[in-house]
Amino acid sequence: MNNRINILITLFLLALLIGSCKKDTSTTLLGNWVHLSDFDGAPRTAAVAFSIGDKGYIGTGYDGDNFLADFWEYNPDKDYWVQKANLPGAPRSGAIGFGTDTKGYLGTGYDGTNKLKDFWEYNPLSNTWVAKSDFLGSARYAAISFSINNIGYIGTGYDGSSLKDFYQYNPDSDLWTQKLSVGGSKRRNAIAFVINGKGYIATGIDNGIYISDFWEYTPEGDIWTKKRDIANISDDSYDDQYTNIVRTNAVGFSVNGKGYVATGGQSTVGVIVWEYDPVNDLWTQKTNFEGAARLSAVAFSVGTRGYVLTGSNSSSYFDDVWAFDPEAAYNKND
Repeated sequence: MNNRINILITLFLLALLIGSCKKDTSTTLLGNWVHLSDFDGAPRTAAVAFSIGDKGYIGTGYDGDNFLADFWEYNPDKDYWVQKANLPGAPRSGAIGFGTDTKGYLGTGYDGTNKLKDFWEYNPLSNTWVAKSDFLGSARYAAISFSINNIGYIGTGYDGSSLKDFYQYNPDSDLWTQKLSVGGSKRRNAIAFVINGKGYIATGIDNGIYISDFWEYTPEGDIWTKKRDIANISDDSYDDQYTNIVRTNAVGFSVNGKGYVATGGQSTVGVIVWEYDPVNDLWTQKTNFEGAARLSAVAFSVGTRGYVLTGSNSSSYFDDVWAFDPEAAYNKND
């Protein structure tokens, strides 16, 4: 009888241990994705998105049949879309875009025949586009862009070869200036985000090689600083858990002093999300993206949320919209 009781107690304790392990695993990752109202425009891939003030904007792209020039505004407070004036330039995919405090900018890309270098300014108050000075670099697509203190920056991309050149745009003077090239590898289809007045560039691909070096740009002094690689290639322990940060055709955005990379992939398309903390130069895995795995989505940030939408995979073009709150606990019902 005593042996039977001991066996039952052992089995009971083992069940408690297994149950507690499962619970710990399910609560490891932080961050919550919320499925919002679908984008009103056509499903598409390789579009452009940015924010101006408290609104998000998306335009251009490719829907599987046509290159697009339509342009849309998103109201995060009320979760609705309004179509705005079409881009007057050629319909395109793979363009760049960035927002300042009051205006939006869109340029470069591919129209199905030609690589482009035209550059446009959008005024949300008048809902009008104005042609600005052409981009100073070569015509290209799959570049990166961001703005810091209302000054725009564009670099990398593909003009027939992968690139690492880098340019500054001053909206007040409508002038371009070539700056120091991005450190490290040439790349296309990379991601970029801005944290506390500094730009960050990561991921991408060149000649079939996925890029793992990671760079910080300081506008004052025109300085590139190499940060820790985004793969497990050091002898230290900090990167032992780094898997699947390296990728191409992903999205990048920043919220509350942290940077994020989501969607994209390598040989297969993934949903793993990583957060970058510039204070300690470390990455932490967050809750997986809850939409379908995809390439060439777009992202923008408004307030304390990042927004990821559109994109494509081998069988579908998407029009769904997802908001990410990095500090919220995961809620499977959102």
